[in-house]
Amino acid sequence: MPDRFFQFVLSHHVKREPLQLTTAEYEGKFWPEYNRVCGIDEAGRGPLAGPVVAAAVVFPRFFKPDGILRKLNDSKSLTPKHRETLALAIKDSALDFSISVIDHLTIDSMNIFRATMLAMNKAAESLNQFPDFMMIDGNRFTPSLPTPYLTIIKGDAKVFSIAAASILAKTRRDRIMRDYGRQYPHYGFEKHFGYPTQAHIAAIAKHGRCPLHRKSFRLKQLGEK
Repeated sequence: MPDRFFQFVLSHHVKREPLQLTTAEYEGKFWPEYNRVCGIDEAGRGPLAGPVVAAAVVFPRFFKPDGILRKLNDSKSLTPKHRETLALAIKDSALDFSISVIDHLTIDSMNIFRATMLAMNKAAESLNQFPDFMMIDGNRFTPSLPTPYLTIIKGDAKVFSIAAASILAKTRRDRIMRDYGRQYPHYGFEKHFGYPTQAHIAAIAKHGRCPLHRKSFRLKQLGEK
């Protein structure tokens, strides 16, 4: 077969490493005008149980990542061990950071979108000093602060500060869910972290919902409407 066929096959089957994130492409554009550029992201929007967690991270102006932080990327592309190591490095290097946890009862009372917006805003508001500019993962945001902002689709894989926020939010939520796994051992929260895996749905079918489950999240697989 022609060589270009093999090139085509290889190009579609070789696993590509995530792009290395720097602060040049996004933060670097805003630092000349703003001192405190903040990245914001959340974890736990889709699970059937537990909280939604958001983090806000501000790095020093003109910060350049070095050492382990050069491996920073979207939290979903990293192993749990790498996330925990990076979380410590982020906290050590950040000028400021904050993490906000919104529990499942609040999610049920206001819906997951509003609860996620609440978590993100609380994270920004809980910083030691309000940010001058915010970059938020996703395409929708409802701000509570009179602060200019930019929403970025797949920002956790593009923007250094948002990726850092995704790491802090993910590691905090995973720790919470591992604790819940010890409290409610029938459900395997320490494995799936509340997401609707087959094992999780089977556990709900067998044992019913526990107090941590979001009542507003219905399962069509179990005939819930």
